[in-house]
Amino acid sequence: MSRALTVATRRGDLALVQTQSVIAAIQRRCPDVEIRIREVTSEGDRDRQTVLWQLKDTGFFTSRLEDVLLAGEADFAVHSFKDLPTRPREGLIVAAVCQRRWPEDCLLARRKIGSLDELDAGARVGTSSLRRAAQLRHLRPDLELVPVRGNVPTRIRKLRDADFDAIVLARAGLERLGLTDAISFVFDPHQFLPAPAQGALAAETRSADATTNEIVATIDDADARAATDAEREVLTAMKCGCHAPVGAYAEVAGDEIVLEAFVADPSGRRLLRSRMAGPKAHPHELGRNVAQNLLDAGGRQIVDDLEKDRDKGDVTG
Repeated sequence: MSRALTVATRRGDLALVQTQSVIAAIQRRCPDVEIRIREVTSEGDRDRQTVLWQLKDTGFFTSRLEDVLLAGEADFAVHSFKDLPTRPREGLIVAAVCQRRWPEDCLLARRKIGSLDELDAGARVGTSSLRRAAQLRHLRPDLELVPVRGNVPTRIRKLRDADFDAIVLARAGLERLGLTDAISFVFDPHQFLPAPAQGALAAETRSADATTNEIVATIDDADARAATDAEREVLTAMKCGCHAPVGAYAEVAGDEIVLEAFVADPSGRRLLRSRMAGPKAHPHELGRNVAQNLLDAGGRQIVDDLEKDRDKGDVTG
């Protein structure tokens, strides 16, 4: 017997492409399921001016979708997993973490270059991420970093209109939109650590909706879930928001996960890293252990100082 579901998604080309890929994956496994799309405007879509690292609240891009889900106006929602707060809303669960692709960051430059070292001294680089800004400052303290908001095509247009010498974006968005020709080079994720769960898509459902959970769970990828659980646990254990200068990257090899993470002050002068391996069956424990290493090495002071600066409005990217 066929069943009809409604999926909530943000407006915009990238969100729709991502949602359609999730729909296609579900229908390959459950061909009798019909899925309708409900487009929702998130707070992040309304507010294109606020610099992300100045946000005190979480769920800037996801809370409106969760409201629709909890109200019963949709059966599940599709998110870029890196945007979901690490603390789940009551009554909601991530029923599926889709197979992860392209977790890396990449750089787009106005002239052809193949590495960060090839950017001119003092080049203007646009980024919306305190995590990216801290790593860029650590590697190239001479760069002038400038906040940039807007969707992927808007940021590329700003680059071409000479607002910037380069911009840094997530590779996944460019790949999914077919805009890879704009990429100058892709960062090695072991050297330039991505955001926790970057490149992964999450399908969120009401925990009590057993039928929808069963359908959506057919596309859950065990390796992607384990890796992203370990990465996101770093944020949870460090008690810092998803816009903090923290990066994490995990790879699954057989029954083991190797997790790397960093925390930095916004200037990038103090950048602490930790790398550990652990069993795939216990990703949260691994994430907590890596986070504790960072906190004990001086990360606790960095996080405390960041919160004080954010309260005063002094955090800069």
